[in-house]
Amino acid sequence: MIRVVLAACFALVALPAAAIDIKEVTSPGGIKAWLVEETSIPFTALEIRFKGGASLDAEGKRGAAYLMSGLLDEGAAELTSTEFALAAEELALKYDFDVFSDGFSISAQFLSENSGESVELLRKAINAPRFDQDAIERVRGQVLSIIASDEEDPNDIASKTFAALAHGDHPYATKIEGTAESVAGLTRDDLIASHKALLARDRVYIGAVGDITAEELGVMLDMLLGDLPTSTVDLPAEAPFLLAGGETVVAYDTPQSVARFGHEGIARDDPDFFAAYVMNQILGSGGFGSRLMDEVREKRGLTYGVYSYLASREHVNLMMGQVSSSNDRVAEAISVIRDEWAKMAKNGVTAEELERAKTYLTGAYPLRFDGNARIANILAAMQFDELPIDYIDTRNDKVEAVTLEDIKRVSKRLLKPENLHFVVVGQPTGLDASN
Repeated sequence: MIRVVLAACFALVALPAAAIDIKEVTSPGGIKAWLVEETSIPFTALEIRFKGGASLDAEGKRGAAYLMSGLLDEGAAELTSTEFALAAEELALKYDFDVFSDGFSISAQFLSENSGESVELLRKAINAPRFDQDAIERVRGQVLSIIASDEEDPNDIASKTFAALAHGDHPYATKIEGTAESVAGLTRDDLIASHKALLARDRVYIGAVGDITAEELGVMLDMLLGDLPTSTVDLPAEAPFLLAGGETVVAYDTPQSVARFGHEGIARDDPDFFAAYVMNQILGSGGFGSRLMDEVREKRGLTYGVYSYLASREHVNLMMGQVSSSNDRVAEAISVIRDEWAKMAKNGVTAEELERAKTYLTGAYPLRFDGNARIANILAAMQFDELPIDYIDTRNDKVEAVTLEDIKRVSKRLLKPENLHFVVVGQPTGLDASN
């Protein structure tokens, strides 16, 4: 019955963006968080993010953070893996541990009536994971299976190859899962070291939404995170981007080629970011009506889908995209993409395109706030990205302020068709690899 109630909570609680009142909370122990109190349904969503992530893997230990993240609920303190799972189920505690290149996240949702017990269980996973050897071997096997599967996926091959060519010896150059060799060599001590490196209390960002007061949240945060160490491992340096314009072909036996493409992009805190964001919505957002979809799919039938996006990361900023096409037509698709890049760089966009993009972006934004967990995630992400606390209130105004002149200026600055590099996985015809 509890699980049914909790599922209803997840489905029903949603707040309009304009109604979100964010409070900055500081715990007695000095841990900061952003809180939105929502008492209409008795449950709370908590999102915790630590800066660093898989980029903190030690040399020769790639995949340590990824493997470690899969083991936090495989037994903690006095509880075995099975006992931990049963306790979480009885409490209707929903949780997730996830690692990405630049961060590590903990997501949790729990009922108010079980908050004390739920937080205590979560505290054990965060502070006292067991890393039992049988659990390590079981999860290691799962990771090795993922790695083996990815090695046969053209999309993954394209992404992995692009990153390796673009980023040299930076952590961004390799997959966070690691390789079969690196994962096979990881020891329990490596996982303990990874846990200490990633879960540093001076690199934490927290969002909380639900039936909880500022005082209660402060006590909870000290309980969950107060015993964690401060950072002991430096964040990585800026990542290089080493690719020039051209194509790299990775031979793969498939009737359809996958092409991943990109060049240098724009930082999230750049004054021109919103103009670039609106520009990309028009160029290649992936939806019908974007220029790339119109030209590559609708007019020429070269693909089922093509898209571009701004990849603004902690240590590098790129503008990326992807397209799939038959081997005999992928060269044409690449040519059309470059042409559309060049047209927008030269001419910008039309007033009609700009108005349509603004209408979509401002109208779709409130739909992101469709539940406590989603809002908590947004609050943590805002802090992680160093956005101001009033960002939700001002974001649509920034979109509306973008002018035709802004986009023309930014298009000329950002879009460099001659710098686009395409990594093509397949058996493309009529395509001479320059790399």
